[in-house]
Amino acid sequence: MFQNIRNTVVSLLSAITLLAVPLAIPALAAADTPSIQNSVCTGAGTLQVNTTGSGDCTSQTTNGTNKINSFIGTIINVFTAIVGVVAVIMIVVGGFQYITSGGDSGKISTAKNTIIYALIGLIFVALAQVFVQFVLNKLTQPST
Repeated sequence: MFQNIRNTVVSLLSAITLLAVPLAIPALAAADTPSIQNSVCTGAGTLQVNTTGSGDCTSQTTNGTNKINSFIGTIINVFTAIVGVVAVIMIVVGGFQYITSGGDSGKISTAKNTIIYALIGLIFVALAQVFVQFVLNKLTQPST
């Protein structure tokens, strides 16, 4: 029964991932649509034109990057929350298996493995969150 629940959860997360990626690509492409201001600012490569009036080129060219980084951060946060909830559910399932094992060593080892793998999953998700935030921060910092 618990194997069926685990397979269902994995299938559901796989389906969500397969649906989220194709839906995210058009949004990422639309987040950085070039405008006349961006075209003037980038000009012919390294030439930068400072505009007066509606803003400068720096704020215009980094706006799309900030939108993309914000979007990626939102997706990562939602995915982290989903995986966190699934991991907590698996810890509860493992605890239930452990309590109802009745001293059977096979059931106890299965319950312990479920709890251990759920905790390892939480650790990996936390490390992935830290890594993604580090990369996004490095991407948004201006190069010197």
